[in-house]
Amino acid sequence: MRAQLIFYVRDQETSARFYRAVLAAAPVLDVPGMTQFALGDAILGLMPEAGILRLLGSELPDPASARGVPRAELYLVVDDPAAYQRRALSAGARELSPLLPRSWGDSASYALDPDGHVLAFAHATA
Repeated sequence: MRAQLIFYVRDQETSARFYRAVLAAAPVLDVPGMTQFALGDAILGLMPEAGILRLLGSELPDPASARGVPRAELYLVVDDPAAYQRRALSAGARELSPLLPRSWGDSASYALDPDGHVLAFAHATA
């Protein structure tokens, strides 16, 4: 099994540029309607909000109606979470919390991406 997490985004190109900067990596797929980034054994997909509406139609509420409301969290365990947080902020994210020790044994920082998804960059401290 391989996990694929797909974020519905307002503008695919803008979001792809953001994640390219944050992850310091090129997408493994970048076609109209889907951009994908490899995250180890998982894939982060970026799909335009309009694309999922075309795909599922009236069965799905319009994701744009929740724009700005956190709809997902991407928790990345990385070697240098401070560097990821800096890149995210430089690329347009809003800081929610700096890198701090957390009660579950990680140090983690939190930011909000331009589409309202929460990003966490962490490393184990215990």
